[in-house]
Amino acid sequence: MSKGGARGVSPKEGPRSPTRTERVPARSKAASGGREPAAGPARPALKAAGPVPRSGRVLSIARRHFHHIAYVEWGDPHSNRIVLCVHGLSRQGRDFDALAIALAEQGYRVVCPDLVGRGRSGRLTEPDDYALPQYAVDMTMLLARLGAETIDWIGTSLGGLTGIIMAGMEDSPIRRLVVNDIGPFLPYSALRRLGDNVRGAPRVFEDIESAEAHFRKSLEPFGALTGAQWRHLTEHSLTPLPDGRFENHYDPGIGEAFRPGRVYNVSLWGYWDAIRCPMLVLRGADSDLLLPQTAKEMTSRRPDTTLVEIPGCGHAPALLDRDQISIITDWMAKTDV
Repeated sequence: MSKGGARGVSPKEGPRSPTRTERVPARSKAASGGREPAAGPARPALKAAGPVPRSGRVLSIARRHFHHIAYVEWGDPHSNRIVLCVHGLSRQGRDFDALAIALAEQGYRVVCPDLVGRGRSGRLTEPDDYALPQYAVDMTMLLARLGAETIDWIGTSLGGLTGIIMAGMEDSPIRRLVVNDIGPFLPYSALRRLGDNVRGAPRVFEDIESAEAHFRKSLEPFGALTGAQWRHLTEHSLTPLPDGRFENHYDPGIGEAFRPGRVYNVSLWGYWDAIRCPMLVLRGADSDLLLPQTAKEMTSRRPDTTLVEIPGCGHAPALLDRDQISIITDWMAKTDV
């Protein structure tokens, strides 16, 4: 895979015509609830590397309280071609910067939220509420704020799972769905691994360097990233503390549902079978969450689904690489109506 990062990302000339199952050619490797996040110093500043997103937040509701969902957006704020990019379990919306820049260059308005409990979004009082129904409610509130009647949804891991559920509901506003390394069947072993990673992660880091070392290890399945890409992921995954240290950006409560004895195989095929929009599925070749047989069944149940396997990564492709970004932008150009 190429080493392209967020700077200067642009789609290739003209759309490709992906087959229903493709593999990307391998490249050489590159070197307290209802509560808002505690106020503190500004996040560590990234060096300017192109466009700067706009920031916003919307009020949403849980069982016992209201909370805010924070988001950034790129591109023409008046465009009716809206893309929602939703991140994975322990990540946040700035993971999509490179992809959002590329899509904004194609005329899209791209919105990247932090799911509740992550980043700049609020926290929940009840850890058990960190679940798919809450995420679906929050994203519906965001869609209402955006004034969007239809959207394109790009979701990585948990973000993709939320998209599958919302796209599989009657009268869904999702017109196209990109699912990054997730499917309707989730094996217990992979869910347990993800839960252990979330619950076992350090809460506080002494400095940026120790934090980056942690993320390089815990996110190793993302594949071979450049130094700049690792630093980007790290800086947006931290909240500075008054004493100069850095706190992990998410509420530890998001991992409660993954404790031993509370996590099992998950099957959501009913939602998948009900989806009626065009779909692109990305699978990391070494993924333990989206198994080969699951991906194959996804295309057999929905033969119009495009499946692309990406070598050199597991769960999940980072979507920072120029080639990975082009898979999405080319498919969206091809399926745009």
